[in-house]
Amino acid sequence: MDHDSHTDEQIKEILSLESIAIIGMSKISSKAAHHIPKYLSENGYDVTPVNPNADKILGVKSYNTITDVKKDIDIVNVFRPSDQVLPIVKDVIKIKPKVIWLQEGIHNPEAETLASNAGIKVVFNRCMMVEHRRLK
Repeated sequence: MDHDSHTDEQIKEILSLESIAIIGMSKISSKAAHHIPKYLSENGYDVTPVNPNADKILGVKSYNTITDVKKDIDIVNVFRPSDQVLPIVKDVIKIKPKVIWLQEGIHNPEAETLASNAGIKVVFNRCMMVEHRRLK
């Protein structure tokens, strides 16, 4: 699976944004959906968990859905299977973030087109932590 066509400079620009909502953030420390957001939080990002099965993750209030988050979000980072992304992106569009970041292994062309048509940048099949480490 290929990834998006963003250049390193474009990815650096995206990584300069600070507020990230993590859809599918896990409370289980051994999962990528936990340790990647933890890394991002430890590296200065304002991380907001979105997981209906948790009250708090890393000491931060977890929201049931992205539309429940009432603060401005720059990036929505998605840790859900590709076949679950379309309804998530439809909800994400309602909050108008600058970027939707689909983690490594996640790609849904229909959802990506929908987001792009709404004026939202889409990064797919890339790990935000890996890109941060590579480009910082």
